[in-house]
Amino acid sequence: MTLTGQCRCTAVHYTLATDAPLAVYACHCRDCQTWSGSAFALHALMPSETISHEGPVTHYAYDADGQHSIHTLCSVCHTRLYNTTSAAPGMLVLRAGTLDHSPSLQPVAHIWIKHKQPWLMLPEGIATWPQSPTPQAFAQALQASETAPEVR
Repeated sequence: MTLTGQCRCTAVHYTLATDAPLAVYACHCRDCQTWSGSAFALHALMPSETISHEGPVTHYAYDADGQHSIHTLCSVCHTRLYNTTSAAPGMLVLRAGTLDHSPSLQPVAHIWIKHKQPWLMLPEGIATWPQSPTPQAFAQALQASETAPEVR
C-alpha cells in the first residue's frame, strides 16, 4: 500500500510505503493542542523507513522529560510533517492530517485525555488513557486498526 501526503503549501510531498495498516491515534496533550492550534493532534506511528519525501524541509529538535525528539517541517510553510523520538526508536510519528486522504481516517485510540477539551465527546469503544499508555497497551490498541477499513 502506498499513501501520499503534503504540507499546506504543497512544497513538500511525501510517500509512505508500508503493508501495515495505518494506525491513527489522537493526542490531547497540551503540547499537541498548542502546536496544532486545535483540541488534539492526529498521529500515526510507523517504522521510520516507510517515508520518503521531496521538497525543502527543516528540522527542529528538543529534549523534554528525558526524551529527544526531532521534528521534520516544510521549510516554506512550516507544516510539521512527522517526528522521531527516543521514546520509540526506529519509528516515526506522522502528522496524519497531512495525508492526502485524511478525511477517511478514524482514530483507534486517544491519549492524554486528562487534558481533553471538556466539550469534546469521544466515541464509545475506543481505547483511551489519561496520559501516555505503556508501550504494550498502546501496541495492543493500535493493532485494532488491522480490522479498520483500509485507507485509499
